[in-house]
Amino acid sequence: MGRKRVTVRQESKTGRNERFHDNHTGADMTRGQFVKAIRNGDYPNYHVRNVNGIDTPVSNPDAKVNNNLD
Repeated sequence: MGRKRVTVRQESKTGRNERFHDNHTGADMTRGQFVKAIRNGDYPNYHVRNVNGIDTPVSNPDAKVNNNLD
């Protein structure tokens, strides 16, 4: 099993994922940067969901565990 593409690096006090790391490229991203990259098509296994009025990156649902955000 390969490494997860993206991992969560920081959460807010309420548990919202705020900072992310791309394990393939080494890039660190804020939530806003990751949302923009997803919308640009850079992360096809992820999509953006509006949670409580805030755009939130989420992994696409499937049977794989190696692409879930942790």
